[in-house]
Amino acid sequence: MKAAIYRRFGPPDVVKIEEVPKPTPKPNEVLIRIHAASVSIADHRLRAKDLPEGLGFFGPLALGVFRPRKKLLGMDGAGVVEAIGDKVTKFQPGDEVYFLPGASFGCHAEYIAMAETDFIALKPKNLSFAEATSLLFGGSTSLNYLRRKPVKPGDEVLVNGASGSCGNAAVQLAKHMGATVTGVCSAKNADLVPSLGADHVIDYAVEDFATSGKTYDAIVECVGNAPFERVNNAIKPGGALLIIIPNLKAILFSKRRSRKTGKLITAADWKATVEDLEYLAKLAEEGVLKPVIDSIYPLEDIVKAHARVDTGHKVGNVIVTMEHD
Repeated sequence: MKAAIYRRFGPPDVVKIEEVPKPTPKPNEVLIRIHAASVSIADHRLRAKDLPEGLGFFGPLALGVFRPRKKLLGMDGAGVVEAIGDKVTKFQPGDEVYFLPGASFGCHAEYIAMAETDFIALKPKNLSFAEATSLLFGGSTSLNYLRRKPVKPGDEVLVNGASGSCGNAAVQLAKHMGATVTGVCSAKNADLVPSLGADHVIDYAVEDFATSGKTYDAIVECVGNAPFERVNNAIKPGGALLIIIPNLKAILFSKRRSRKTGKLITAADWKATVEDLEYLAKLAEEGVLKPVIDSIYPLEDIVKAHARVDTGHKVGNVIVTMEHD
């Protein structure tokens, strides 16, 4: 099968299309013919060894010191079940599914084998494979964080980075939960963010939400430039800072600061569940959660897809698609 492989860290062109063995499903696994996968900020970070502040020392232990440990990237995808192991009962060949291997990666290829108990669910019936893929990473991440500080009707939620893959999902989910939502983005996305449900939009080049005097029940930090020190005064007493992109300082001190301030500061790891994927699919079928796609490239142009992510200005998700005979 064709797969996008990188054997050294560096710019987008370190990724090459290679022929690698097609996986054979084990008794408890399903073999999925992938039709679409995203190129996410996580793929960028692993490929470029571009880590949040403070993680430069620890990162190589996980990513590889001299060469990548994970040579095949891709955290999420959508496709069709082609074959199943003899112990699989949940899925059948022909099922259209979307899936999230997460840190196991492996979606930038024509096929993937996953255990039926992994994060796999039937994809939303009303969405294409590319559209379904665009919900997975941002949707599951934002859902997990918003549940840590349950949003009530009337709460005020600010999403920093409202046009990105996590940010656009956070806007839609917070609005669905009943919040009054403020989205922070660039001027060029000032029309998109309200279309997703934001009640207010802040152009970060014009106004600094952290010093405006306005306070929020929850701030969802999707960019990496709003640490607690900067935004503390913008959080209401008992409110929350939900740090989706944490640096080392946030990881180490979030619990201590939570105890000291009475505000929830969370930068902990998260795990999706199958129930999360099923819930996101339901919201998509009901028209509550809409896909946001920046651009679509064939797998052969995955270098261009990585280059687009590297700009830091993608809107929503960058998707690669696979062509099968």
